[in-house]
Amino acid sequence: MKLDFQAKFLQHLNQKRKSDEGFTLIELLVVIIIIGILAAIALPSLLGQVNKAKQSEAKNNIGALNRAQQAYQLEYSQFETALTALGVGIRSQTENYNYDISGDKAISVVNRGTARKAALKSYAGLVGTVTGDSVTGEVLTVAAACESPTPTQTAYGPTPNGATIASATPCDTWKNLGK
Repeated sequence: MKLDFQAKFLQHLNQKRKSDEGFTLIELLVVIIIIGILAAIALPSLLGQVNKAKQSEAKNNIGALNRAQQAYQLEYSQFETALTALGVGIRSQTENYNYDISGDKAISVVNRGTARKAALKSYAGLVGTVTGDSVTGEVLTVAAACESPTPTQTAYGPTPNGATIASATPCDTWKNLGK
């Protein structure tokens, strides 16, 4: 008798497993709600990271333009206002930024990365000369990279006060990036 009971019990368990396959509607709804809550929490953080990644393009390009301006000044004793003449391979327009250079070739120039999208910050780099040694008259180049305080599509930025960068406040109200 005990053997019959075990066989029937195993048949019962086997039939129960076949009928319990799948999920109930409530279980599926709970999982979907949990996924929705997690997505709502993570989405704002993710969007901020996307803008930071786009802004890193301008930071890197302004830094490269600053270094290229310093090298150009060392070789030719003046700065350059044409992007192509610097030979750094930066286009004047990308998907996220417009790049331009303005200033006095003999004294200082401003390299600008102006945001093309309202959610992005703009960047500028100021490169100029200072007299390093009054005895030898050695000229040094200095550079500063700046970030707009808020997202902006306005093409402005640091400008030197006077003839040389030495008397300038390089970033005015912009955040100095120290590049």
